[in-house]
Amino acid sequence: MTIPTAPAPEGTLLNATRPPSTAPRPRPHTLLAMGADIHRRLLTEGALDRLDSVARVDTATAVTDLTTPDRLPPADQLARTEVLFTHWGAPELTDEALRRLPRLRAVVHAAGSVKHHVTEAVWRRRIAVSSAAAANAVPVAEFTLAAILFAGKRVLDIAQVYATTRTRPDLLPYYSGHGNYRRTVGIVGASRIGRRVIDLLRPHDFDVLLHDPYVDAAEARALGVTSVALDELVRRSDVVSIHAPQLPETRHMFDARRIALLKDGATLVNTARGSLVDTTALTAHLVTGRVHAVLDVTEPDVPPADSPLYTLPNVLLTPHIAGSLGNELHRTTDWAIDEVARYAQGLPFVYEVGPEELARSA
Repeated sequence: MTIPTAPAPEGTLLNATRPPSTAPRPRPHTLLAMGADIHRRLLTEGALDRLDSVARVDTATAVTDLTTPDRLPPADQLARTEVLFTHWGAPELTDEALRRLPRLRAVVHAAGSVKHHVTEAVWRRRIAVSSAAAANAVPVAEFTLAAILFAGKRVLDIAQVYATTRTRPDLLPYYSGHGNYRRTVGIVGASRIGRRVIDLLRPHDFDVLLHDPYVDAAEARALGVTSVALDELVRRSDVVSIHAPQLPETRHMFDARRIALLKDGATLVNTARGSLVDTTALTAHLVTGRVHAVLDVTEPDVPPADSPLYTLPNVLLTPHIAGSLGNELHRTTDWAIDEVARYAQGLPFVYEVGPEELARSA
């Protein structure tokens, strides 16, 4: 199975729908478009004031619906809007919605994926789109590095033994086969996050394998990794970390057959999308204790209350916290406001998203 990914490096202008210009513009009329109260809960610590300094924006209100007449802002406000500043819960930008925004030229998303609200109608109108996905990649990669390092040292296992015995365990014979020196880590997908994980792994003594059909052997060498087929990566790796997008062709890419290829004692880390792993098949292996897992995402999003994933000693289950959390959300907001400032100066976006990339990304 192949894994479509978006291997373009961060900072690359991916889809220049607006010709670069050095001519400054007046502060663009900007409209907040996101879920109810998101702007009050997340755009804090001076973010709204800073946005107001680079754009003409009503920071007190946010639009949650662009199609229901009695929920729309005044027509003249919609008519002059040039930039939509979006976040979680942004309204879908359908043809109907865009007809109400005749001057719209850019959508700046202060979070990760724009798939939930950017439609084909946006691309047909050649509206520029920017996403803070690169900023969100930072904490995900940090979480993944921590998971890999803890997996190699069997931190969870040792902590549980310690909590049970309440005396210093004899670590030397029991954990003589564990540790992080010269272990093999398999990275599935050279996405923004996958590449950042590779960067973070570089100072450590790991052998790193990569599977991504869009990365050839020469580029893999430049990244400092070895490009291999997916099944080979799964067989050879002590830790497998998934960074592929959620697409029809990647659903259950880790199915029962592929999960069975994991070596005994290997750890599967999934911070991407729950649908990439057949949770039932993985659980069957986890229950036996043959393999370990760090699961920040699952399918379904919340496992049933009786799922053994909650209590298995060889599983770390977290509720989708690898991405931006707490003050890390200020990074995504700051990067998005930087993009609005660039637009106001007549400069192209640094983190522009195009339809081609979106078709191959999460």
